[in-house]
Amino acid sequence: MSNASRIFLFFSLGYFVSYLYRGVNIGFSTFLTSEIGLSAADLGVLTSLYFLGFAMTQIPVGAALDTWGPRRVNGVLILFAAAGSVIFGLSDSMWGLMLGRLVIGIGVAVCLGAAMQAMAFTFPMHRLPMINGAVVAIGGLGGAVVGTPLSLALDVVTWRSASLWLAGFTVVVSCLLLFGVKDTGPLQGRKRPSMKEQLKGTLEIAGSRVFWQILLFPAVVASTFYAVQSLWVKPFLLDVNHLPQSTVDGLVSLLGISAVVGSAASGLVARRVEKLGIGLYHFTGLLLALLVVVQLLILAGAPLPQSVFWAAYGFLGGTNTLIYAVLVETFPRTMLGRVATTSNMLVFFLIFAFQNAIGWVIELWQPVAPGVYPAQAHIVAWALVLALQVAAGIWYFASQSPKPIREG
Repeated sequence: MSNASRIFLFFSLGYFVSYLYRGVNIGFSTFLTSEIGLSAADLGVLTSLYFLGFAMTQIPVGAALDTWGPRRVNGVLILFAAAGSVIFGLSDSMWGLMLGRLVIGIGVAVCLGAAMQAMAFTFPMHRLPMINGAVVAIGGLGGAVVGTPLSLALDVVTWRSASLWLAGFTVVVSCLLLFGVKDTGPLQGRKRPSMKEQLKGTLEIAGSRVFWQILLFPAVVASTFYAVQSLWVKPFLLDVNHLPQSTVDGLVSLLGISAVVGSAASGLVARRVEKLGIGLYHFTGLLLALLVVVQLLILAGAPLPQSVFWAAYGFLGGTNTLIYAVLVETFPRTMLGRVATTSNMLVFFLIFAFQNAIGWVIELWQPVAPGVYPAQAHIVAWALVLALQVAAGIWYFASQSPKPIREG
């Protein structure tokens, strides 16, 4: 197997691991509620700490990526996720569980940014939408695994054992990254700037109007998608649609598989769409706008099968990664580590905020049974974040397509 193939495979596995950690509490939630007595708000806080740890780490790891490269940074940092999974699996209190989730989030903080940077260093520009889509598709399989497969596994092993097994798998992926691939790209053969210089560059990216123009709408939409997929989809289907547990698990897996297909398909067609005169910036925005429409239909209870809604939601949610190709076209390659991680910081802070906010809004209503809330609670909570998506989308489409920024 060539070095390029190993880079693609091993970094994709790293993102797969991060996706498993992201959504594993969907399967664990019932056990955490019954064994430790967590409420809806508790589950929101606990699950969202993954995203907080992820977001807090983005600026330093972005600078680290552009200083030491994706292989070293990703391979070492992901070991923290393994440690966090062990802490989580051995904990008997909310505080221990919170610490474990926070450490896990720190450990996988660079998985996507490192993968995007490694692909940009290894493959030609015209192939990046397809390659990035494939990376995210493989990672997105983790979203399918936390549905029916995880539910079946938890019939055989406890959630604690599952956490420890996941920690062991994470260590294997770390070894593959550290010892299975060779470094490539513009970091090779050039003088590396100091960490201080890198951090200054990160702040410049975060202060760029172009960066916010490109990213705000995709970030708000993606944050809602991941907040729902990684926790709130299951309570929504149970409390609003009153579906049986087995059907809900199947829809969670369908959502994850559809996101995989969406990531892969959007990457394949992106360049072909450009040949028709539609730029990648506006094509990405169109797909995200369709995702907003699907959410409106779900909340309105449109008379369509649930499988249609959630397949469409997953498919369109998976296309949000096209925005990374827009960022690659706009910013210099030597800044891509910081660009990717700065964008991830925004997305994951928003996921943290949205996941908590949804839980807090839901708890404004009295539960109709332990862990069960009125349908109106879920609908109002989701509608509030949907309004933010609409507002961000208006600015996105009112702006012109971004122009490439020259280095220096």
